[in-house]
Amino acid sequence: MNLRALLALTCLVTVAASAADQPKTPLIPASPIAKKLELLFSDDFKGDTHDKRWHRVVDTFTFEKGALKGTQTRDKEIPAANGKPAITPHAAVFGLELPTKDSIVEVKIRFAGNTRMDVEFDDRKYTGSHYGHLCRAIVALNGVTIMDEREGSQNEVIKAMRNDPTKKAEVARMMAGKSATFPGTYVAGKTYTFTVETVGDEMRASIDGKPVGYLKSPGIGHPTKSKIELGVSGKDGYFEDIKVWNAAPVK
Repeated sequence: MNLRALLALTCLVTVAASAADQPKTPLIPASPIAKKLELLFSDDFKGDTHDKRWHRVVDTFTFEKGALKGTQTRDKEIPAANGKPAITPHAAVFGLELPTKDSIVEVKIRFAGNTRMDVEFDDRKYTGSHYGHLCRAIVALNGVTIMDEREGSQNEVIKAMRNDPTKKAEVARMMAGKSATFPGTYVAGKTYTFTVETVGDEMRASIDGKPVGYLKSPGIGHPTKSKIELGVSGKDGYFEDIKVWNAAPVK
């Protein structure tokens, strides 16, 4: 075998090995993984008064015509100056103080110029991840992503390692399998019912009753999810008629 052929074969073997190391996109269970128990919370966002457990996290959200409207207003990089800290772009986030472990969150969503919307779970007392981020389900116009943030993108050890170029491969290995993306097509202006089931270390998402995303990962099983957060990237996104149930695994 000549040198050129040997190099070509080596390249093919390396690519094949790399592909084998990559986690496969998980199959989405066709049936729900969680069953509803008691209703913990509901809000149709109508009227002039709203549950005091709702609170501002990152600007800007407003109650508007029976909906919760999110608009990303922190959308520019502003360097530190005149004694004020730097500001980095961040999605608009609205928080709900509602402790859960296993749950089903059902909420209607509508894109109106924004690029993505999400349902997230946090535990502010947990220090192993940035701001206590645990896991989330994201809907964009081109698909759905499920993320284990506690063990992945928001893990404090991983975030520190990213500052060291020599640890790039190690970071990639640690991040493997901590998120999964599922292509889809969603239309601005249309209202969808987005359902997020969380039981144990599994999260399953569905839209209008159709399964669209799934991930099994340790951070999802964090026992104390003290807060549910709704996020909007871009301008504007609408949430309507949210319900949250305690849940149990479907056996």
